Amino acid sequence: MTNALAISAALPSVATLDSYIQAVNRFPLLTQEEEVRLGRQLRDEQDLEAARQLVMSHLRLVVAVARGYLGYGLPQADLIQEGNIGLMKAVKRFDPERGVRLVSFAIHWIRAEIHEYILRNWRIVKIATTKAQRKLFFNLRSMKTGLSTLSPTEVNAMAEHLRVKPEEVVEMETRLGGGDVALEPSEDDEDAYSPIAYLSNHDDEPGLILQHAETEHLRTEGLATALANLDARSRRIIEARWLREEGGATLHDLAGEFGVSAERIRQIEVQAMKKLRNAMSEAA
Repeated sequence: MTNALAISAALPSVATLDSYIQAVNRFPLLTQEEEVRLGRQLRDEQDLEAARQLVMSHLRLVVAVARGYLGYGLPQADLIQEGNIGLMKAVKRFDPERGVRLVSFAIHWIRAEIHEYILRNWRIVKIATTKAQRKLFFNLRSMKTGLSTLSPTEVNAMAEHLRVKPEEVVEMETRLGGGDVALEPSEDDEDAYSPIAYLSNHDDEPGLILQHAETEHLRTEGLATALANLDARSRRIIEARWLREEGGATLHDLAGEFGVSAERIRQIEVQAMKKLRNAMSEAA
């Protein structure tokens, strides 16, 4: 928190929003080499000046992202402020060794923070009770023009575009016109399902999504590399026993193929599996 406050204090202080936007657009963009250097300084030395430079160079990105949410009736300055918080979180978690530009990583954190701000402050969003409904809400809200009810043709067109059922579009449009929804259940109705139960979803955090995707990639790549290092017979046995979608071969099937006993096939399989585990552990 202290680091965030220190960086926040360094953000440009101007009298109007237009002046702020002009100010952030004057900050120079960083090259990839500069990002890596500053990212290492922040990671290894907790260098706040490096963090400040990374944040400042991407403030214009926050302005651009926040502009896409003006249709929700919330102040642009507040959207930008929340987006800046997301940017600072991204900078704190930025890994310069991944080979990913900060802009690609930060945009997810910026959007996530703005979404949470809208969820906290705009009553209509609070009626989207699932991840799918929240996605439908944001898309439908940006596509719909005017206050009139959608015609059946418009409903079908939006449903096809968003890849959902027409009934879901109709239901969400109905919710858009609904009244206020209490954030928390009243003391008299403890069993009521309220928005407080679904506003936070840690599975949607960009950092976790990226981490899971990278872990899966490393596992797949590591398995392929480990298999390639096995001798031809061991690789054939592992692939036949464990990597077939339609069901693995039996020890006796492979014994007949290689002209050895089933026990010998089992021994080769055990040794090969041990080598695979060791290779994948080293790759992780």
